[in-house]
Amino acid sequence: MPLWLLALLAFLPILFTVVLMASFNWPAKKAMPVVWLSAAVIGLLAWRMTPMRVVAATVEGAMSAFNLLIIVFGAVLLLNTLKDSGAMAVISKGFHGISKDRRVQAIIIGWMFGAFIEGAAGFGTPAALAAPLLVGLGFPPLAAAAIALIFNSTPVSFGAVGTPILLGVRAGVAGLIPDAQMAGYLAEVGVWTSIVHTSFGMFMPLFTICLMTAWFGEKRSFKEGLAAAPFALFAGLAFTVPYLIMARFFGPELPSLVGALIGLVLVTFAARNNFLTPKENWDFAPHKEWGKEWGSPQTLSHDTSGQKGMPLLLAWTPYVIIGAILVASRLPALGLSAPLRQWTLRWPDILGQGGVSWSLQPLWSPGILPFVLVAVLTIALHSMKWEEVTRAWRTTFKQLLPASIALVFAIGMVRILVQSHQNLAGYSSMLIAMSTFTAQVFGAAWPLVSPFVGVLGAFIVGSNTVSNILFGGFQHSIAETLGISRTIVMALQVVGGAVGNMICVHNVVAACAVVGNLGQEGQIIRRNMFPTMLYSVVAGVVGLILIYVLRVQVF
Repeated sequence: MPLWLLALLAFLPILFTVVLMASFNWPAKKAMPVVWLSAAVIGLLAWRMTPMRVVAATVEGAMSAFNLLIIVFGAVLLLNTLKDSGAMAVISKGFHGISKDRRVQAIIIGWMFGAFIEGAAGFGTPAALAAPLLVGLGFPPLAAAAIALIFNSTPVSFGAVGTPILLGVRAGVAGLIPDAQMAGYLAEVGVWTSIVHTSFGMFMPLFTICLMTAWFGEKRSFKEGLAAAPFALFAGLAFTVPYLIMARFFGPELPSLVGALIGLVLVTFAARNNFLTPKENWDFAPHKEWGKEWGSPQTLSHDTSGQKGMPLLLAWTPYVIIGAILVASRLPALGLSAPLRQWTLRWPDILGQGGVSWSLQPLWSPGILPFVLVAVLTIALHSMKWEEVTRAWRTTFKQLLPASIALVFAIGMVRILVQSHQNLAGYSSMLIAMSTFTAQVFGAAWPLVSPFVGVLGAFIVGSNTVSNILFGGFQHSIAETLGISRTIVMALQVVGGAVGNMICVHNVVAACAVVGNLGQEGQIIRRNMFPTMLYSVVAGVVGLILIYVLRVQVF
């Protein structure tokens, strides 16, 4: 078959994903089994893979999904435990009274607190938590949802202690990068991801509040956002500087978590002491001038589920413990990394198929240590009742089931694409066919296109991690074909997957639901399309400069 036809056949599973989820509005748990089936049929009929190879690749994908689901389970369990213990309500109440300026409130809650939740939990939780807090302060529901989603971009690539890179990229390039080189490769991807993100992220607070004042202010003016530029730029640097340092020296687990924790302390202290804050407070247009699509004014309850006397420090303690465990376990000087990684579960040559394997280091998975551990400790720490504990666990399992189905089949599909290099037709793998043809079409301009592929993946499946799983091998193969840095191209994919969170249907629906403004999802996607495209273009330009102008020499 000619190359263009092979590339088209290989691309069909991804095309089916777009059509089923974006056009027919199928949920991922329904679409991904169909997408997996299409990849299996194409592999069997066009590439003439053996049935055993297809089955083994699918099992490999399911086991890789299990690794990821452990982290998702731990992150969501901790969040639900804190909700049911009353800690999240106490944390919410703690944000009140810091400043009356809506621009400052948006930055502290949407940017700093949202980034912290992203670093700790990820998976769409930041906007779902930050947006209701903003509504409770008096923000229009549409504004709260839109800006919470915009802010939830720069931190996403290191969300849930680095899951998009540590598991997303790993699963996407498994078999393309030797296992012995994988840890170093992922660390380098994290470094360059942080560099590309920071090029736009340091200006993100200023950019977002300018959009907020232009969209929702009485004067509809960008200038009102620029009036808060000193504080906004300080907030941008307060997060991105430690974010860069953590990526460079500690790896992909901690940039968002530690960067946000440091930034949250600095920015909150600055706001309380009027450091760099605007001289005049800014507020939204009067309620009578709110558009219908903005939603109705709301004041959210701060009921603490029976824990009304819980001190703010006690409410934050589980997150403090998480940060301490993660830093201690990842700090080379303490020497805890090797013992924690020593216990490894392995399944080599699955079903007798060479090169198809799975491994898990249980004590190194943040889902177990610290997430599940801290969730259990919180039961005693917050004196939770048995019914509160069971509700948190029951809710977590219920939330996890749809994600489990989607991830098993999504990663199974990707593994079929990767493992198709062993076939009876004599073709290169499906990934190589796609990448070779795409490289011929876009050529040296690919770094400019690369972030938009990540955006597409996140828009389709609602996850930076799954976007990296879907397109990681594709991006790697294109870079290899073009002879340019695979690490930087992969970083552009990771950045694009994070930026796509601003407009992905899953996150938009969740944000609208928690602020009580369902039905306005289209409004948010249309508004957030501009920052999504601008961020992606900046990332692509930075990639072009790194590769062709600065000629950065990295694998």
